[in-house]
Amino acid sequence: MTNGNGAPPEQAPPQLNVLAQYTKDLSFENPNAPSSLAPQQQQPAINIQINVSANNLAQNEFEVTLSIEGKAENADKVMFSFELAYAGVFRIVNVPQEQLHPLVMIECPRLLFPFAREIIATAVRDGGFPPLMLDPVDFVGLYRQNMERQAAAQAASGAKPS
Repeated sequence: MTNGNGAPPEQAPPQLNVLAQYTKDLSFENPNAPSSLAPQQQQPAINIQINVSANNLAQNEFEVTLSIEGKAENADKVMFSFELAYAGVFRIVNVPQEQLHPLVMIECPRLLFPFAREIIATAVRDGGFPPLMLDPVDFVGLYRQNMERQAAAQAASGAKPS
């Protein structure tokens, strides 16, 4: 089959559409207020955990959830902690099957991250602290870590005698 000038027809371009995005779960705790709001002598230790998960909703639609948890501690006291599950529904078409998983697990959370970052900054500010501005996330590195962890887990479970 040709497109009329002797060349094969061009394949439709890949498409990634955001159909919806929303907060699934948000929790902010300030367990030691008001004493935690007093000026601090030293910077608090802040620990952040980020995870990405995805569910296939329909043939070309995926729900991707970016989960971010954080805690700020000073002198072994929790100043604040938060948990956010921020999600989006994405329609992805004309993407080769071997490129679909990385697209869902890297590009979709990359699109969600600025919104999640703003929600966290606002929640921390509304909790009485300076806004917490999360650093950009290397979703490619996070994806590779998760794939290596899964491969190691599969190798370990396959190596055990039955």
